[in-house]
Amino acid sequence: MNWIALKMLMGDRSKYLGLIFGVTFATLLMTQQISIFMGIIRRTASQILDVRDAAIWVMDNKVRYIDEVPGLPDTYLQRVQGVEGVAWAVKLYKGQVRARLQDGNFRNLVLFGLDDATLVGAPKEMIAGDLADLRRPDAVIIDKAGYEYMWPDEPYILGRELELNDRRAVLVGVCKASAPFTTLPILYARYSSASGFVPKERHLMTFILAQPDEGLSAQEVCRRINAHTELLALTQDEFFWTTVNYFLGSTGIPVNFGITIALGFVVGAAITGQTFYLFTIENLKQFGALKAMGVGNLRLVGMILLQGLVVGVLGYGFGLGLTAAFFESTSGITHLAGLHMTWQAAAGVGAAVLVIIMLTALICIRRVVVLEPAVVFR
Repeated sequence: MNWIALKMLMGDRSKYLGLIFGVTFATLLMTQQISIFMGIIRRTASQILDVRDAAIWVMDNKVRYIDEVPGLPDTYLQRVQGVEGVAWAVKLYKGQVRARLQDGNFRNLVLFGLDDATLVGAPKEMIAGDLADLRRPDAVIIDKAGYEYMWPDEPYILGRELELNDRRAVLVGVCKASAPFTTLPILYARYSSASGFVPKERHLMTFILAQPDEGLSAQEVCRRINAHTELLALTQDEFFWTTVNYFLGSTGIPVNFGITIALGFVVGAAITGQTFYLFTIENLKQFGALKAMGVGNLRLVGMILLQGLVVGVLGYGFGLGLTAAFFESTSGITHLAGLHMTWQAAAGVGAAVLVIIMLTALICIRRVVVLEPAVVFR
């Protein structure tokens, strides 16, 4: 019976290919959009994940996400350092500055001011230059995407000069960093240098990075910091999801992507359902003949489910393959850095395709179950 079901399915090539195309299109659209959505949302907090030296972020207790942070008095650093269970704590500046290039153009940048002694939060992978050069006077390091944005189609040239807040900054290195949400260049400098690169403020320090003592969890030390200071201490993972949840709840990104994903599901279900239903209607006489020969409804249902499963597996596989090919072909584009097909997207779309196939099969099964064997004689 299974062989007969497959022969019926593949006998009409146009409808067979149409069924596979419908599932392939739905899989491609949904997987691509879900993966891009996850990549963009991850970008909103990518700079948190780039800091691998510290497990705890300490900030003002009203902070909602990483880009909306007020300055803290320097005295808070000593208070955090004095909390029992804190192995060490250092200050960090993060903010936006405007840079004037040597040709007179302006560019907005994301500036990180790292602790002078430890350079906690510094990039881990250098493309050009050396991280130790950051200790030189007025030295800065820029990320790869930022360099290509500011000096497009030019080789890496160290020693370039920028003007930040009427002060000279010298480029000593190019590094790899996760793409930020705003796609602005990322600049790293020592905290003492950053204090001169930004307009004067009463309080410059925006974050305190800390590490728990050995044997203590980051969550426990965060609770102690919250209890002994009026600051907010979060683990890296907690701060990541705090930022992500802000953008999920306060922007139109989920709605826009959700509409596209839903359209992919609806269009895929419509194409597959209509084609499969027409295929079943045209083969009612064959199903009637099988019934007349004594084939039971349960066996016929199994034949339809097998046909749907074959279409779903092939269409899903082709859709995933096309999605992977798309992301592979765009992996070298700087503006699409960090966007790739995720296993969560593949698994979720697999479940959606299964739903499409099951709904389509149920409609066809109903027509076959109520079919009278006498239809073969009409």
